[in-house]
Amino acid sequence: MKSATIVGAGLVGSLWAVYLSKAGYKVKVVERRPDIRKAEISAGKSINLALSDRGWKALDAVGVGDEIREIAIPMYGRIMHDLEGNLSYQPYGQKGQAIFSVSRGELNARMMTIAEKVGNAEIFYNEKCENADLEKGIVYTINTLTGEQLEFKSDLIFATDGAFSAVRYNAMQKVDRFNFSQQYIEDGYREILLPANEDGTYKLKTNALHIWPRGRFMLIALPNEDGSFTCTLFMPFEGHKNSFENLKSRDQVEHFFKSTFPDFFELMPNVADAWEDHPLSSLALIRCYPWTHGKTALMGDAAHATVPFYGQGMNCGFEDCTKMWDLMQKHGEDWDAIFKAYEQWRKPNCDSMQNLSLQNYHVMRDHVADPKFLLQKKLERKMQEAYPEEYLPLYSMVTFSHIDYADAERIGEEQNRKIQKIMNLNDIEALFENGQIDDLIHQFYIQLTQA
Repeated sequence: MKSATIVGAGLVGSLWAVYLSKAGYKVKVVERRPDIRKAEISAGKSINLALSDRGWKALDAVGVGDEIREIAIPMYGRIMHDLEGNLSYQPYGQKGQAIFSVSRGELNARMMTIAEKVGNAEIFYNEKCENADLEKGIVYTINTLTGEQLEFKSDLIFATDGAFSAVRYNAMQKVDRFNFSQQYIEDGYREILLPANEDGTYKLKTNALHIWPRGRFMLIALPNEDGSFTCTLFMPFEGHKNSFENLKSRDQVEHFFKSTFPDFFELMPNVADAWEDHPLSSLALIRCYPWTHGKTALMGDAAHATVPFYGQGMNCGFEDCTKMWDLMQKHGEDWDAIFKAYEQWRKPNCDSMQNLSLQNYHVMRDHVADPKFLLQKKLERKMQEAYPEEYLPLYSMVTFSHIDYADAERIGEEQNRKIQKIMNLNDIEALFENGQIDDLIHQFYIQLTQA
């Protein structure tokens, strides 16, 4: 029987196990951590995840999407909170379009169960990958509880073991002409749990992603099933007035939230007491190439870890499964052809996804409260309403379509350049007020949509 070893029982590894099983492979998964369904530990970094169309397509293709929808909360737009506590709303897409908040830990637990039940995968826990023979298809592990050393030999190896992949570090990075870079951004993050009201209701509007944009830093909040919100503060580690190095004491934390996020502080006056509940963590982009060698392929964060500001890290990893599956149908069992096509197709697209993720940090942090930016988004929505088949804004291309990331980045840059020109030449706000905006959109439609 055909066999495959997956290193890492995270989100992408668990899903890919289902795909491989569907193709007739006997799948073994080796996982460094204990079974998170039994142990009182978190599923790694715990920023809530945002599932969007690319992720849903990958889940639905093997019939497991509905099980994940049970734990997913739709968010139809952003709600921005200014210093005075005033709220403004920006929809993500057209009516009914949403991204979905889901707990990383609960999603990972469900995906493991799906890998076992739907994918018939056997998961070996507490097995730390020490090395891999990329050409012979052998993964070498050591059990973190017993110290026993094991070898997992199979026809194929798929490394889905995250940004700091053991397969990539111990084996792939030793291959001649392997390129690798690791870029930390200067900002870190700390998570805070905003609990539900005593009656279990939400303290904030539920079906939205909340943002407190403050220029160089920001706080965001995503809803959980139990009425709580997972809140994350993104801010420089040091070198700025508002940075983590200046939030060491309880009094400093309390003063910071009271003065910077006053409406949040009203909801959670004990925020300083919860400050140490979650660790201060860093954020990095991993770029490398090639992604395959011999019988081995990198997938998900092991190949293209990104920062979380476009909500595409998981969705992109799930899309790796979709694209690899498509290539399996095209090339049959010719894994040399599959691997070559996979890395050549995905690498430029994942580079674009990483670029867009960095760009969207500045959008969320700096621009979502900028009146000119909000006016541009209003114009783009109006254009999409007028020409829904022809005009798709960048965010919708990335989040609500399956257009290749590289094409979305290129088209988005062209659109933005032309829209900026139109905004500079016209009083857009006045045209909205006097009802002449449709005339402008029709007048400039060809310029807006042609390359």
